[in-house]
Amino acid sequence: MRILKAKDYLEMSRKAANLIAAQVILKPDCVLGLATGSTPIGLYQQLIQGYQQGNLDFSQVKTANLDEYKGLTRENDQSYYYFMHQNLFKSINVKEENTNIPDGTVADSANECARYDEIIRTLGGVDLQLLGLGHNGHIGFNEPADSFAKGTHCVDLTKSTIEANKRFFASADDVPRQAYTMGIQTIMNARKILVVVNGEAKADIVQKAFFGPVTPQVPASILQFHPDVTLVGDEAALSKINL
Repeated sequence: MRILKAKDYLEMSRKAANLIAAQVILKPDCVLGLATGSTPIGLYQQLIQGYQQGNLDFSQVKTANLDEYKGLTRENDQSYYYFMHQNLFKSINVKEENTNIPDGTVADSANECARYDEIIRTLGGVDLQLLGLGHNGHIGFNEPADSFAKGTHCVDLTKSTIEANKRFFASADDVPRQAYTMGIQTIMNARKILVVVNGEAKADIVQKAFFGPVTPQVPASILQFHPDVTLVGDEAALSKINL
């Protein structure tokens, strides 16, 4: 695992965006696994800037997002489909048909999960998977559990995740209780993984996930077994590890 320390959120975003940009430049038709949440917004802004300056071309890039709330339509401003279009897709030249996000409106979980796994298989897998890190160690919506989930699945969100995400909704009652998410095996099959973290509130889980025992109770800990992981964090998030 490579660990890159950044001074602050802006520098973290720049460093992470540079790694994604390099992937796109070296393999213009690459498959990017993308994430949502507040942490990646800065790096998406950097990628947009790179495109606007003529340094990046996303016309051949294909994307596969980690997850989506179950029950939210694409038009809902809290859906991850909406998030990705607002924060990245509408501002670069990626083709709509090359973007893939689980469909939260599909009630049949088994069918939707099988469909999404087949999409990723058809794409040839993910070249670079971007991940955030939840306070409880979740990656995607893979919550602490008794075992590591393999493929895309429907998950019941934990109280801590609902609490963390309620800031995006009118109240905690409005946060969906379920989500579709790529499984741990799918994430681990990515050729490269890029994890972004910022803020003092993530310092404890960074230490636990990357320097503690590997356990499904801390889903991100499985990344210790991946051959090509880069962790980019600001000083606050990396404050409890020795570099």
